[in-house]
Amino acid sequence: FNRRARADGNTVGYDTIAAAGEHATTLHWTQNDGAVRPGELVLVDAGLEVDSLYTADVTRTLPIDGTFTEVQRRIYTAVLDAADAAFAVAVPGARFRDVHSAAMEVIAARLGAWGLLPGTVEESLDPEGQFHRRWMVHGTSHHLGLDVHDCAQARRDLYLDGIVEAGMVFTIEPGLYFKADDLTVPAEYRGIGVRIEDDVLVTADGNENLSAALPRRPEAVEAWMATLLTD
Repeated sequence: FNRRARADGNTVGYDTIAAAGEHATTLHWTQNDGAVRPGELVLVDAGLEVDSLYTADVTRTLPIDGTFTEVQRRIYTAVLDAADAAFAVAVPGARFRDVHSAAMEVIAARLGAWGLLPGTVEESLDPEGQFHRRWMVHGTSHHLGLDVHDCAQARRDLYLDGIVEAGMVFTIEPGLYFKADDLTVPAEYRGIGVRIEDDVLVTADGNENLSAALPRRPEAVEAWMATLLTD
């Protein structure tokens, strides 16, 4: 990927994260040295910096042997639905934090439906609850530009409390991460990490997914993997 990035652009936008199995539950796993085992998932977070110095930031989580298990698909679909909910509110006039809130409503609801929350979904979504954050430990979005996290110096009133405007570019990247030793979840969930990340351009009347060419839906991911496994 590094070589392709130098050929097609300037370089990689950041250190590639290629995390298989349990390593995907570590957010910035850049050692990229773990075993890739059939039946598990591999999370690849990689982006190319083009000659203008602007960078992409994209993540896909793939079934190593081409097919999601039932539990993997359940978790993957929850993350995808959270991402789609965030896309729906990433429009001019919304607050930037509304994008995160929309995704968290879906994440909390799914965790509640699976019986994993220590309280109700409503209690989890309350600022004093946040039980779901045990398994979704980062923000849903960050601004993207010349830097992959192009927001570090932004004041709160212009960033988290800011208003979404046409022309902004940011990520939408919810996830769910179940550590292998997390005894608060059933064994079938442990060691699974899923993140789906796309780059979003806010337009005058909505938004455009700049990374839509990469399959997102589980059936589309499986179809894509099938072509790779037969090449």
